[in-house]
Amino acid sequence: MLQRESALRMMLQVMVAGTLAGASVALAHHSFSMFDMTKKVTLDATVTEFQWTNPHVYIEVDVPSATGPAQHWSVELGSPSILLKGGWKHNDLKKGDKATIIVSPLKNGMSGGFLEEITLSDGRKLGNGPGRGPQAAPQAK
Repeated sequence: MLQRESALRMMLQVMVAGTLAGASVALAHHSFSMFDMTKKVTLDATVTEFQWTNPHVYIEVDVPSATGPAQHWSVELGSPSILLKGGWKHNDLKKGDKATIIVSPLKNGMSGGFLEEITLSDGRKLGNGPGRGPQAAPQAK
């Protein structure tokens, strides 16, 4: 009987620890506290990489500098499934494309931000999913 109680207690402790660990990861993952959502920065950029991946899509860009070499920025977006609902496609950007990107910058001052709006080289404007910035016009059938 004592062995069974010890085994049950250990199993309960493992389940509680797993639940708490999962909850903290979920909370940390969905936090945008690293971005200053009260500020906006506009980047006239050249795409160096478009990462259509889960859990978040990233646009890597170079921004020309008047005083030296281009500055590299990493722009975070929502998940592919959310972006699809906002009019995005996995092939909307490719290396070398020019774009005007509005981001909420990182609070720590590093070159990165959370996408607010992007104007693609063809003039289309997209946001960060439904309800977050411009939506793509519906496609003609």
